[in-house]
Amino acid sequence: MVQLGENGHLYEVSGDNFGKLPDGWFYREASSVDVDADDNVYVFSRGNHPVTVFDPDGNLIRSWGEDGAFTNPHALTVTADKTVWCVDNVDHSIRQFTRGGELISTLNERRTNAPALSGDPVNGPTRVKIDPITNEIVVSDGYGNARVRRYTPEGELMYSCGEPGTDPGAFNLVHDMDIDAEGNIYIADRENRRIQVFDREGDVLDVWYGFSRAASIYVSGDYAYVGEYYADGGESGSYREATDLGPRVTKCDLSGNIVARIGREPFGDAPGRFYAPHGIAADSHGNVYVAEVSFTEYGLRMDPPTELSPLQKLNLVN
Repeated sequence: MVQLGENGHLYEVSGDNFGKLPDGWFYREASSVDVDADDNVYVFSRGNHPVTVFDPDGNLIRSWGEDGAFTNPHALTVTADKTVWCVDNVDHSIRQFTRGGELISTLNERRTNAPALSGDPVNGPTRVKIDPITNEIVVSDGYGNARVRRYTPEGELMYSCGEPGTDPGAFNLVHDMDIDAEGNIYIADRENRRIQVFDREGDVLDVWYGFSRAASIYVSGDYAYVGEYYADGGESGSYREATDLGPRVTKCDLSGNIVARIGREPFGDAPGRFYAPHGIAADSHGNVYVAEVSFTEYGLRMDPPTELSPLQKLNLVN
């Protein structure tokens, strides 16, 4: 075990992948992770069993999606009623399933998309979250549109906000999103290297800085957890070797104050290091799960291509 964190926010990590997969099963890489009210862990991966569900000890409960249901899994969200929303950024689909993988509803059909940067829904969506007060559906329409969209619970578009840019309220890749208990929306504006906070009406409340490339965000209780990619120094890759530039996890209070950096070393397989924290979640005990697209970012370039560290559990010490 290696201990990470600072300022009294300490975590232990083994470096082993979370989740006991049967022989022949593989993640390849994990793009997203979430937990339900019972602390069961839902993993969205790009392997041969796209959705896998585990108990808190990593024992497999169920899997689904093996029938070619997904093209490129991007984000998975477990709602309060224990339904599961899945977003695929390549085929543009936004769908709601039962916990067992039966289709309930479709907000956007597979392979149906608006032109890139047209402002119309959708192109390359990245996440769905449900407003805990109104049950309205909020979508980050991120890769091909710089938009956040709000829908009625029945799926009717209410409004969209955002545009390409660097000013507050504009985006440069709306990569992830979460909503707190008051209905405020937290956006991981990845290539602007910041978190933006909006109210329910789509007005900017705050902008947080001090991140590398903010790829993922998860709000739990009094804290927000931000998964960061490395800083990206171009083709030379020199910045990949630097400390304190990511990949890492940063823990903030809900005013945007950084309370702890979790991991300061450059990328790697050693315990306590990360590759590409693409998804993040925390359970009711404060343990943190980090899903990494480590194959796309690193393993694919190896000879032979190699699955690296797709999913880690950070156990809260105190």
